[in-house]
Amino acid sequence: MDVIGQGTFGKVVRAWDQVRRCHCAIKIIRSIQKYRDASQIELRVLQHLKRSDPMNTRRCIHLLDTFEHRNHICMVFELLSQSLYDFMKDNQFNPFPLSQVRAFASQLVGAVAYMHTQKLVHTDLKPENMMLHRKDSHCDVIVHPGLQPLNQKFPGQNRKVLLSPEMMLIDFGSATFDGEYHSSVVSTRHYRAPEIILNMGWSYPCDIWSIGCILVELYTGEALFQTHDNLEHLAMMEAILGSFSPRFVASLPAGARKLFTKSARVDFPNDHVSRASRKFVKGLKPLNYTIRPEHSAFLDLVKQMLEYDPTKRLTAQEALKHPFFRETWAPPTGPRYS
Repeated sequence: MDVIGQGTFGKVVRAWDQVRRCHCAIKIIRSIQKYRDASQIELRVLQHLKRSDPMNTRRCIHLLDTFEHRNHICMVFELLSQSLYDFMKDNQFNPFPLSQVRAFASQLVGAVAYMHTQKLVHTDLKPENMMLHRKDSHCDVIVHPGLQPLNQKFPGQNRKVLLSPEMMLIDFGSATFDGEYHSSVVSTRHYRAPEIILNMGWSYPCDIWSIGCILVELYTGEALFQTHDNLEHLAMMEAILGSFSPRFVASLPAGARKLFTKSARVDFPNDHVSRASRKFVKGLKPLNYTIRPEHSAFLDLVKQMLEYDPTKRLTAQEALKHPFFRETWAPPTGPRYS
């Protein structure tokens, strides 16, 4: 068995399935009680998703089997290729062609829309949790899509372009049923919605914010919000997406309102902000400087996904009807094995 992935939960190995006569991936959970408890929650989510999608057409990876070995809970899955993040890393974080951004967006939004109909919030959407079926590619000469790219890659650089953008959503370890207990902080920092940062509570819209961040990252090759600090994160949002409305700020919990001035601007920089942070935020450009004018449908979709107010943010079902998806990629038809 080859180790193909590791994390705080344990590791993932490639193995041979003697019943199905094919390779598979086995997620092996550490034999520590808190990880065992968390895996039981993930198993419950995976079993629910499998029951409600028996033909495995919804782009959420299916649990094929589960067993226990020497106090390790093990989950068996279809063996996929590599994560979208790993492909991007191998490709020097060059951006994807818009046609493939659209293909990934269609599949990701579709998978999340399905989860939301099942009363589930994924809460940890990111390129690391989007798995490619195949990583075969051809070489292309890059013409950077952005007017003012967030990174400074040079036009004319070679990049790999996937032959097939088919993907599957994985890692339901943080997925939460909407009516059940919600941790106060969820999502990986770069993809975390403002309502989480501002302690407003969260639900389905936090997934849509994460998708908006991911799509911009696929388009530019660089994460939209690269920060590890709440105040800097909010200041970046303000610089890239525009001001928060006074009404929105007034509705925040008292502790969160302290992050804003009386005129509803993010209180940045303050006396505690480093010179490097000030310079970094000052150099950011609005989103419409990054996305080309001829890609206006993409810009409109992303802006609606990155709406500060979660009650006004586009839903997954609404997103699927957006004009950006009129020329959508068609994945292979038919059921996957279960």
